[in-house]
Amino acid sequence: MNFISELREGENVSEVYLCKTKTQATTKAGKNYYSVILQDKTGVIDGKVWELNNGIEHFETMDFIRIEAQVTSFNNALQLNIKRIRRADEGEYNQEDYFPASKKDVKSMYDELLAVVDTVKEEHLNKILKMFFVEDEKFIKEFKNRSAAKSIHHGFIGGLLEHSLSVAKLCTYIADNYPIIKKDLLVTAALLHDIGKVNELSSFPENDYTDEGQFIGHIVMGTMMVDEKIKSIEGFPVVLGNELKHCILAHHGELEFGSPKKPALIEALALAHADNLDAKLETFKELIDSNNGKKDWLGYSKMFDANVRLTEDM
Repeated sequence: MNFISELREGENVSEVYLCKTKTQATTKAGKNYYSVILQDKTGVIDGKVWELNNGIEHFETMDFIRIEAQVTSFNNALQLNIKRIRRADEGEYNQEDYFPASKKDVKSMYDELLAVVDTVKEEHLNKILKMFFVEDEKFIKEFKNRSAAKSIHHGFIGGLLEHSLSVAKLCTYIADNYPIIKKDLLVTAALLHDIGKVNELSSFPENDYTDEGQFIGHIVMGTMMVDEKIKSIEGFPVVLGNELKHCILAHHGELEFGSPKKPALIEALALAHADNLDAKLETFKELIDSNNGKKDWLGYSKMFDANVRLTEDM
């Protein structure tokens, strides 16, 4: 496949890409043309269809389209001058080539997550984890494929799983080093803290906020999902259920960061810091991965409010 990141000026390309956006515009001379953004897993590229002739078949946003085009340059950025377009047939493309995905194996990560579930010995907490991660096939499928964010960090297929597992592993380490912490409670909250994102965000190719996500948000949505399961488990201790829900409600740490509550339990505090640490480190890693060949300073990052730099090789 001719991945977008590998295209070079002057090349002719015949390939299938995802049409991320499509707009119709008019030149200064009054001639209609299409402006499109095409995507694969390596990036996006702007494309122009200057001649709306019989070679340009009907297509819409989010269609997979086969194009014939020449790679040109405009304002120091590559662009496609598209001559022909048709909707791609099934079998002409593999969806995994078009959406960003975790570099880690999803099956291996999920097996590791299930092993973490088995470490939780408190029977009610173990039961609620298994209701989500073992028994609910629809939830499991969505959890494995959702991103953890529209952008910022873990914004790729498998991102929600990768982030949740990383936070749970950090929390396991924290609990092992601070015996005052209820380890089963913390690990359970870590695995469940972002489950609301299966409903807050749509699946790829959109990977955008749903109406429910916009209205309610993943923190409250996840707490509601947990509360529903708690009510179905006979004898689930009331205080334990409230502690678990509090950890989820407080996992962004501060009210201004979207948490309905600030941490009032040591487990909630530990979860908030583990969640923030994994998100920030992944964001920095993604900055490094997209450094475009830079060897030292990568430029100003709004998230870190700093001009960030690669560590010098030893």
